Amino acid sequence: MNKRWSVGILMIGTVLLAACGNRGELEPPKGQSLPPAVFGEPQAPTSDDLLRPSTQAQPERSDELLRRSEKRQDDKFDLPPPG
Repeated sequence: MNKRWSVGILMIGTVLLAACGNRGELEPPKGQSLPPAVFGEPQAPTSDDLLRPSTQAQPERSDELLRRSEKRQDDKFDLPPPG
């Protein structure tokens, strides 16, 4: 019985902690500013721009399945170790 109460209180605490997140706009700390605009860009990035990952950081997933086995192409950079 004691274990059930502990788990219940822990779950309620977790739900309460998860519900108290800030939903306002992000702003830089007082006395600091956002990074300046990159050379060639007309304006500085906003906080939303800085939080959005680039395609290099988050590539798109390819769900294409192989229907039959295919022979690998020759890789001219796959060299044996020296020596």
